[in-house]
Amino acid sequence: MRQVFTTGLLWFSALGCGVMAGVYFAFSTFIMTSLGRLDQAAGIAAMNAINVDIVRSLFMPLFLGTTVAGAALVVMGVLRISEPGAVSMIAGGSLYVLGMFVVTAVFNVPLNDALAAQQPSAPEAAVVWTAYLKDWVFWNHVRTGASVVASALFVVALAA
Repeated sequence: MRQVFTTGLLWFSALGCGVMAGVYFAFSTFIMTSLGRLDQAAGIAAMNAINVDIVRSLFMPLFLGTTVAGAALVVMGVLRISEPGAVSMIAGGSLYVLGMFVVTAVFNVPLNDALAAQQPSAPEAAVVWTAYLKDWVFWNHVRTGASVVASALFVVALAA
């Protein structure tokens, strides 16, 4: 029974991290570029709308669920350190929780909050928008990479 639960959690985590990586990849490679090509007021308004809608969408259960699953896999890996796949479980879970969840909480969300506080058409918003595009995308690249590598590590753990 324990092995079935672990296997299920690894599959959920591998697939969930892969989906999250895809979402972040889309933002990093073309969504933010497209928003950056809009005039500042339209770009800010669009990003603020996305930030409102994303927390009301199916993104949030997956975001939170994969984070909890990743943290659980770290604990399970530590408790089974001598078993095959344990190191990959620990590495994948740690990387995901730190590189995706913590980065989101410490960097991306505060940037989103600062953007939401702007009047999109105000002249001073231009400076915020320019910095936001650079900084938010950088941290989103980190989340993308962490999600991809964590997904791969969970697959390695499954194969072990």
